[in-house]
Amino acid sequence: MLMLDNLKIMVVDDTISNLKMAKNALEGMGDIFTVPSAKLMFELLPKIIPSLILLDINMPDMTGLEAIAHLKLKEQTRRIPVIFLTSRSDPGAELAGLSLGAVDYITKPFEPVVLRKRVEIHLTILAQRVSLEKQGEELRHFNEKLKLMVREETEKAMKLQSSVLNTVVDMVEGRDDITGGHISRTMNWLRCLIEGTLQEGTYRKITAGWDIDLFLQSSRLHDVGKISINDSILKKPGPLDTNEFETMKMHTLIGAQIIDKIISGLPNSNENFLTHAKVLALSHHEKWDGGGYPLGLAGEDIPLQGRIMAIADVYDALISKRPYKKPLTHEEAVEIIVEGSGRHFDPILVLIFEQVCHQFRDFQLLSENSLDGDYSEEDEYFGTISEFDYL
Repeated sequence: MLMLDNLKIMVVDDTISNLKMAKNALEGMGDIFTVPSAKLMFELLPKIIPSLILLDINMPDMTGLEAIAHLKLKEQTRRIPVIFLTSRSDPGAELAGLSLGAVDYITKPFEPVVLRKRVEIHLTILAQRVSLEKQGEELRHFNEKLKLMVREETEKAMKLQSSVLNTVVDMVEGRDDITGGHISRTMNWLRCLIEGTLQEGTYRKITAGWDIDLFLQSSRLHDVGKISINDSILKKPGPLDTNEFETMKMHTLIGAQIIDKIISGLPNSNENFLTHAKVLALSHHEKWDGGGYPLGLAGEDIPLQGRIMAIADVYDALISKRPYKKPLTHEEAVEIIVEGSGRHFDPILVLIFEQVCHQFRDFQLLSENSLDGDYSEEDEYFGTISEFDYL
């Protein structure tokens, strides 16, 4: 028989002979408390919480049925197993007791050996319940610990991913001599556009499965292909000729290839994050009218990520200082992008841009002192604003 530590059994009966007989029968099973009334039982309960109660039904002042009802109302006592003791052979009373939560029913006069055996059975059940609850608690504790370990390992992986990402981004910006934080600003423009798109409900089906934070983080790799572009082209302090521009355009394909290699080398990597990054690297220079590169996609054949990035990327190029041009004002940049609707840019996204572009201006005012640098890819071929083919 499974046994409980500090076992306490309370016998409640208004007949002294029954109390003595029960105490003798249960000797050695734990601390036995004999109580002559239910009223006294409730006075003792704040001090003594028994493992099991043997409760007479037919008692003056408070019956056993009334007593068990009160026991079940209190959090401290509602789970204590109760076995009824009664001289009745009334099936109705037995049913009433069981309905109120009694675990068993023993008819008086009882045989001491039978009483002891019935109590042993219920103490075994109680011990098993306590053991299962303890195991359950240990399992919950283990699961919480496991979750914490997984969370910590995930955070470590995310920190490592972020560290690698930051290193790659720094390499890209460092090679391109863009000192004004083009990538971080572009992330801000993207956030404004994607939040406006979600709020408007436009392209809801496409964006339904997107993790927006991952999408924004992945945008930092949109120019990763520049790592492979020769410095003589990448750092040229002026407009590129036709051949140089054709070489520069390769950074989109190279970027997608680099991210493909990362995906194939990291089978457990964040596929959603890397998929966004690949799409952005490949498609952010496509134009709505099909005049972009590298694939000459048009309209909705251009992935939505690329269409959103196109607006953010061009806006940042327009407001940024270059060796051969001054930065345009926010208003001038907005005008050029609006004029490019339906040719360079997705018309629906341009409408959303017009609704949220005040957020661009507010952020620009906060960061206007950092808008220095050389050319971005949007300036690679067109050396002056008048030559810049936004449309």
